[in-house]
Amino acid sequence: MESVFSYIIGLGAAVMMPIIFTVLGLCIGINFSKALKSGLYVGVGFVGLGVITGLLTSSLGPALNKVVEIYELKLTVFDMGWPAAASVAYNTTVGAFIIPVCLGVNLLLIMLGCTRTVNIDLWNYWHFAFIGAVTYFLADNAGWSFPVAWGFFAAVICYIITLVLADRTAERFQSFYPGMEGISIPQPFCQGFTPFAIIIGKVLDKIPGFDKLNVDAEGMKKKFGLFGEPLFLGVLIGIIIGCFACKDWNEFVDNIPATLGLGIKMGAVMELIPRITSLFIEGLKPISEATRELIAKKFGDKKEFYIGMSPALVIGHPTTLIVSLLLIPVTLVLAVALPGNQFLPLASLAGMFYVFVMVLPYTKGNVLKSFVVGLVVMTIGLYFVTWMSDDFTSAANTVYAAHPDDSSVKVPDEFAAGGALDFASSPLAFLIYACMGYFKYIGAGVLTLLTLGLLVWNRKKNNQ
Repeated sequence: MESVFSYIIGLGAAVMMPIIFTVLGLCIGINFSKALKSGLYVGVGFVGLGVITGLLTSSLGPALNKVVEIYELKLTVFDMGWPAAASVAYNTTVGAFIIPVCLGVNLLLIMLGCTRTVNIDLWNYWHFAFIGAVTYFLADNAGWSFPVAWGFFAAVICYIITLVLADRTAERFQSFYPGMEGISIPQPFCQGFTPFAIIIGKVLDKIPGFDKLNVDAEGMKKKFGLFGEPLFLGVLIGIIIGCFACKDWNEFVDNIPATLGLGIKMGAVMELIPRITSLFIEGLKPISEATRELIAKKFGDKKEFYIGMSPALVIGHPTTLIVSLLLIPVTLVLAVALPGNQFLPLASLAGMFYVFVMVLPYTKGNVLKSFVVGLVVMTIGLYFVTWMSDDFTSAANTVYAAHPDDSSVKVPDEFAAGGALDFASSPLAFLIYACMGYFKYIGAGVLTLLTLGLLVWNRKKNNQ
């Protein structure tokens, strides 16, 4: 089973999603050529997104590493990035079976009317495998009986809570992002920040005069002109980081071409991401329309299902780009300044865009509100990664022992532990981890009751 699913996951989202979309299109009555074209658009979108985020990482990484070296910012928890986290997650016992287990849970909940989301975002199932793997090693290190069962329990709890959140946020998501009719986002990293967006947004609304600061990305362009464009901000931030990567004036003069080049590359990332994500919408449109027609024919207006998709569809929103870009240097400063934090995010910074996918529908694209939400969740997220690092490192070491050719999952000897901002910084991941690690049976009982309560509530909402 591990070999089979490792092979499937090894295909990557760019290959998996065209196959899934083609099969799905045929199942809902679309002709083969149209279904295949739809799937290929989505696959090409993932390829383009991978190229652009790769450009961001390869361009920004050396400059940030130089900043770390110059200012001696190195902390004890190594940033392994999401590829390593996904590899660790899928190459454990929990990860080997996570896809069939979660698909079975999804099917059962649909039959019971407890969810409307059909989660076909198979690649991002690694998030559920991740919390399952970390919990497994937590249980194993603590000497609990049946640690694998504890791992699957955590993964399934995370999966069910995510499906409920995807259902409840689907209408807001679809109304905010154009072209997303019939789509929900069942990714726990994104959904974990939704409560923060709601609560912080309401708190900020109570501050006198804050409503006058209600500026979205389009408003910034009108108010500041070129200076409010994500393209210009990308160039500016890139140049500033390039300047900080120079230890003296002579090095700055020598590195002017590289500094300007970094600025242009950062600007390119900001400009190209929205163009690439438009391919997802073009590929989704025929599937979404055919699904709604089929459901209307079978159930009338009484039933509605959502296709659970990757948040990559909408990370090109201008507010997401602006706020993510501003938070990259701010998060580095936070990592060094926060007492007790031992995690310095570098490889994980490309995942900053995904923080805001479910935040924006509740902040209505307000740049300042979204920035405040991001500042809060990144602050607590750094601590979450630090606190989970020991058990994540146990998982990484075990996977590396089994796959010594995969150096991406090895924690370098000069670091005490490894971590990743992606999902490990999610409040949902830490809630499950903390309940299991600190309270064991009581925590498991609380999670079970919470999950059952959410299912009953969601079923009632879906049937209204």
